[in-house]
Amino acid sequence: MSVDPTAPLLPKDAVPLFAALGDSTRLSLLSRLQDGQPHAIVELTQGSGLTRQAVTKHLRVLERARLVISQREGRETRYVFDATGLNEARSYLEMASLQWDRAIDRLRLFVED
Repeated sequence: MSVDPTAPLLPKDAVPLFAALGDSTRLSLLSRLQDGQPHAIVELTQGSGLTRQAVTKHLRVLERARLVISQREGRETRYVFDATGLNEARSYLEMASLQWDRAIDRLRLFVED
């Protein structure tokens, strides 16, 4: 099943994305990937205090959340930052903010009447 990148992010679909962003290790990995260059697991493991297996698990979570893309190069998999997930998060938060603004406006009108 393919995902329509123009479709709004639904609350149930936002959970994995925000869960992925809610982990300090994954945020650290994202910050290392934001240079736009593909990085191998070995590079991302250096200085992290984590095993390659642990880093791989975190990268899989980020990939499912559409925050990184894996690229196979020979025997090695490299990971690169993907802004798709962040753009979806931004759109979702803007939609939620608009809904709250409307609810507050309705409440204000109710209270003032």
